[in-house]
Amino acid sequence: MEPVNILYISLSGNTKYFIGKLTKYFEEERHIQVNSINVKEHPEFTTLDQPFVAFLPAFLKGGNGINNGYTEILTTILGDYLEHEDNYRRCYGIIGSGNRNFNKQFALTAKQYAERFGFPYITDFELRGTAHDFPRIADAILTYRDQFSSQTTNKGVVPNGN
Repeated sequence: MEPVNILYISLSGNTKYFIGKLTKYFEEERHIQVNSINVKEHPEFTTLDQPFVAFLPAFLKGGNGINNGYTEILTTILGDYLEHEDNYRRCYGIIGSGNRNFNKQFALTAKQYAERFGFPYITDFELRGTAHDFPRIADAILTYRDQFSSQTTNKGVVPNGN
């Protein structure tokens, strides 16, 4: 079975922890290899030639979580990586994370990226996730990956219309 490719950023360690546990779940329970790039640790841009899923925690400037403060900070390098050589065209979706205490700001950055780049917002998880999140998110990733692969194979184009 083809591997799951992940592009993500982790600043506080929560997303990196989640990706580590998700990788272990994929490898032990699904027997699927995971390849991942943390853009904080590997900031040099490369062209991604295989389909991938992105993970993005919400780091926003100021605000009260309800009606202001929606300016992304600290994670913009992931957007730059997606723009590099049109990497976003091979992204079949994004998964957001954050702290639900921040109300509307929870996972907001990932929702903004989905709109900006034209790929699906798949789902989200809080902080480091829970044991229930790993199979749920693995299922979602495989579903979106398979849909993306099917659309690109059948139509010969990247499905996000760009």
